Amino acid sequence: MKVKKYLSLTRAGIMESLHFRLSAVVMVTGNLLYLIVVYFLWKAVYASAGTDIVNGMTFSDTLIYLVLATALFNFMEMYTVWEIGRSIQSGQIVLDLLRPMAYRRYLFWAYSGTFVTQFFFTFLPTFIVVAAVTHGAIHFGIGLLFFVLSVVMSVSINYSIDFLVGTICLYTGSIWGINIMKQVIVLLLSGATIPIAFFPEPLRTVVYHLPFQSIYNAPLSILLDGSLQPQTVCTTLGTQFLWCIVMMLLSKLFWKVSLRQITVNGG
Repeated sequence: MKVKKYLSLTRAGIMESLHFRLSAVVMVTGNLLYLIVVYFLWKAVYASAGTDIVNGMTFSDTLIYLVLATALFNFMEMYTVWEIGRSIQSGQIVLDLLRPMAYRRYLFWAYSGTFVTQFFFTFLPTFIVVAAVTHGAIHFGIGLLFFVLSVVMSVSINYSIDFLVGTICLYTGSIWGINIMKQVIVLLLSGATIPIAFFPEPLRTVVYHLPFQSIYNAPLSILLDGSLQPQTVCTTLGTQFLWCIVMMLLSKLFWKVSLRQITVNGG
């Protein structure tokens, strides 16, 4: 019965996403422009380096990594922080809390339809094009199954971080600046903007002990590793699973404590 309720939210999310077709076109166009900028930027970086390999990555490796990272970002982006902020500012949050479903769970499944549409319209086409053009950069087989499992945990970690940041709006009343700062930090420290291999050694070590690299770098490292070792896979997936649990508990605890801060129209 619960599954039926969740799927009804997913179905509603799919219909809503398909209704705003122009926004999808705008997003795809924006991503193409971003990738063009990324191409010429890293082309210049490798040209100035005077070598074909920088920090163990060729120009082709770097470009494939960043293209897939962009596709993953579009697939996993849920705008949870904005939704929580708007609900708190409008007072809608009070009605949402009265629903016969935990707010955190309701919000996730309400956006789950977006996952479906973004998967078919952005990630899957990008994945197919990269696999066809590069002729071997993406390694099919058991590694692909590990990649899917890694992406599922990435979604969980990313959602928990968004929910935790969105909860801050209960204290600030505004979320714009905090969300922009969150996006910059996550995109930078997750490897979505700059591959973590390019980070200086001390910072790289610190980043690998933070949850952000488990969002994009972890699944991409599994997907693009041509000599995937069982120990590496277990370490990567184990680290992700640990951060899934930690971030979920932190976001739930912070939400439970922060609910005391809710005020509507000065009440």
